[in-house]
Formats: sequence, C-alpha cells, structure tokens
Amino acid sequence: MSEWKIQNKKHEILPAFSLTVNDAQPTAIYSDTELQGELVQILYTKEIPVFDREDGLYERLTVEQNIAFYHKWFNCQTPLYEILVMFHLHHCAKAALHKCTNSVVQRVYYAKYFMMNADKCVFLEPVHGVDIRTMNTFIEMLQAMKEKKTFVLLLVTNMEHAILLGDIAYKLQEHGLHAFETDAQDEEKIGNQPSVSPQVENLFKIPAKVGDKVILFDPPEIDYIESQDGKSLLVIDNESFTMDATLGEMEKQLQMYGFFRCHRSYIVNLQKVREIITWSKNTYSLRVDNKIQSTIPLSRTKIQDIQEIFNLK
Repeated sequence: MSEWKIQNKKHEILPAFSLTVNDAQPTAIYSDTELQGELVQILYTKEIPVFDREDGLYERLTVEQNIAFYHKWFNCQTPLYEILVMFHLHHCAKAALHKCTNSVVQRVYYAKYFMMNADKCVFLEPVHGVDIRTMNTFIEMLQAMKEKKTFVLLLVTNMEHAILLGDIAYKLQEHGLHAFETDAQDEEKIGNQPSVSPQVENLFKIPAKVGDKVILFDPPEIDYIESQDGKSLLVIDNESFTMDATLGEMEKQLQMYGFFRCHRSYIVNLQKVREIITWSKNTYSLRVDNKIQSTIPLSRTKIQDIQEIFNLK
C-alpha cells in the first residue's frame, strides 16, 4: 500500500492540517463551500490536478466522438466500446453532447478522467445533482481506480456523499480536519450486537432550540435526526433544530416511536422512509418522504434489520 501525503500550513480561513491518502481507500473531505474553495486553491498551488469539470468537452460532437477523441488523446488501453459500456454511454453514443442530460454529460467527464490514467485524482463535487445510474457509475469507477492503485481524494459539501463515496471520510472546519466514521469502520465495531425493532407507544414531545426559544415537536413531524460535531440536529423538511440530547440518548427514547438508528450519525423516522436505494459496492441510502426528498445513509450492518422491519425478506 502506497501513501500520498498532503500538508497545509494555516492559510487565511483554512486551518493547518496533514492528510494521508492511501491507494486502497478513496478519501472524502466534507466541508462548507468557502473552505472547499480555499482547499482547491491550495491544491492548485501544489500543482495537484482537480477534476472540477471546468476543462470542458466538445458539445457539438456526439458522446461517442468525445470518448473516441479522449481515448486516442490519452492513449487509453481499454477498448473504446468497453469504455462506453463501463460508463453507461453506449445507449446514447450517437447523441450530440449538447442535447444530453446533465447526468450523461457527467458520465462523459468520468470517462475522460478515467482514461487520463492519472496516479492522483481529486474530484470536486463529483455526484452533485446526478441521477441514480450516474451515482452508481461513479462508485463503480472508484472501485476500478482502487484496483489500479490510484490515489483518490473527494471534495464534497454533502455529508451523505462523503459517507457514501469515501472509504475514509473527514470533516474540514476552521479549527481543523477531523475524521468521522464511515460504514466500513462501523462494521468493525458493531459486530453481532442484537438489534431492537421499533415499537409504538404513546407519543411525547421532543424539545429543540431556536435561538433563545425551546420548541416542542411531536415525533411524527420529524424526518430524521443527525449528528454533527457532537450535537444532535432534528431535521424537518429542509430545516434543522439543535437538540441538547446526544444521538445515543435520542435512539433509546425514540425506538418505541418508530425511529431506527440507520447509521452511526443518523436516526430515521421509519414512517417517513419512501425508498431503500441500493448503490454499487453494497452501499445503501434511504430516501425520506419530505418536500426535498432527502437521502440519508444506511449502514451495511443495518440493511438486514431494516429488511426485517419492512418484511422485505
């Protein structure tokens, strides 16, 4: 296993940090857009290429013509048709790129970056706004890059994307870079602990803070609860409210009201679950039935439990 070390001295709002990326585990950094932008500029100064889709494609050419051009340009050894199939582009190969959907264009970019065969790849928001097929395509590409021993760093502003894509994930804030546990790390700790199926009893009010006020919520109103920086955030549609209780405390209180600890950092209201999404490499998400159709991670260690809860076996 080889390592790629990135070190940064404090730079304006970006804190000093040291990061080691190895060639067997894609690494994700979750941050806000401002810190992400600062980090991207630092990587540019270190002459590290950032794949941000700003380099452009040939929009007047067809999908296949774009792939053929870059296939020859980068002297790619994988047959052209295999590239089209690998990136799910063979069905739209004859379409002009400017007439294609955003997700198809994204897959053309993935193919281009894959054919470059770079030893280090930094992807900026690689799955933002794409469909499920394209998300799966990118995950499959990450697996292929792992097999080729490519160093992969993913920069995202969505925590679920960091958990879903990265074998190792970090959160970058003004006071530093800190690891948070991913699905693979969860598996080592959870082991064979017995699961507890949720039961329903009388409801009670859950307090959350809004400024100096305390608002009381009924459990059925809640979409899910997530943990960020040691704090629990109650989420309803696209609004979040800070809670004093830890996620572990909330899990114990809410099990009997139809809530389920679907991931180390999330508790979901099972009544709000609309869909179980299966990605590649045995990764999963839950789609929540709210105004913005939120998706949250589902740990591999929890998939059997939730299948039993919904009688899917």
